[in-house]
Amino acid sequence: MSAQMDFEPAGELKIGQVGIANLRIRTLDVGKLAEEMRGRVQRAPNLFARAAVVIDFGGLTRTPDVPTAKALVDALRDAGVLPVALAYGTSEIEALSRELGLPLLAKFRAQYERAGDAPAEPAPPSRRERTPEPEPAPAPAAVAAAANASSQPGLVQAAPVRSGQQVYAAERDLTVLATVGAGAEVMADGSIHIYGALRGRALAGAQGFEQARIFCREFHAELVAIAGHYKVSEDIPAHLLGKPVQVWLDGGQLKIEALDA
Repeated sequence: MSAQMDFEPAGELKIGQVGIANLRIRTLDVGKLAEEMRGRVQRAPNLFARAAVVIDFGGLTRTPDVPTAKALVDALRDAGVLPVALAYGTSEIEALSRELGLPLLAKFRAQYERAGDAPAEPAPPSRRERTPEPEPAPAPAAVAAAANASSQPGLVQAAPVRSGQQVYAAERDLTVLATVGAGAEVMADGSIHIYGALRGRALAGAQGFEQARIFCREFHAELVAIAGHYKVSEDIPAHLLGKPVQVWLDGGQLKIEALDA
């Protein structure tokens, strides 16, 4: 006789797309960082209060020591957010994460590396080696055609996106044919087109694509973002509410403008 065994797991683990804010540290001033974060939480508590935050030290020339990093984590918690991880960068960052008891997340760091790294200079040719003639650069139209050919078709969301739901279009555009409700979130690595009301959050260019745009027919957004640059409802001019708008980046500044009827 063999005893019947129960293989049903007590907990089901799934890896999914989650909205986690990335705090890129540019000046290691614990007091100022905490004050800035406290201001964000006060201006938009529904979005930032107890929000999960990844701390990214990749913008600093030196990795902070353990006491300073711990002080920053504690200060951010006091300001109202919850640091949950460090963004992966170097072996020193990895060691720091162990000391802090925080995990490493790699994808945030990779975005900055792709956007900011300068190409390596080629090694000079030896005297006996003939330098090859440089190939002509492809025309911009050819580059765009190649990019479009390799991209996936856009994702179409026909049903309303309700509070607490998230729709994510990886490596493509997202088109929503209905309303994005308050507390809902739509994300795309490309652009986002919303043919109903936008009452929740819309984040385009999620992997750092700065040419992405957001279009919607009726604008009441809690938050809009392009490639990490965002504005919350408190920062949006009142005359744009309820209007058809487009959102885009211009020189690193997020722009919102009403569309012509």
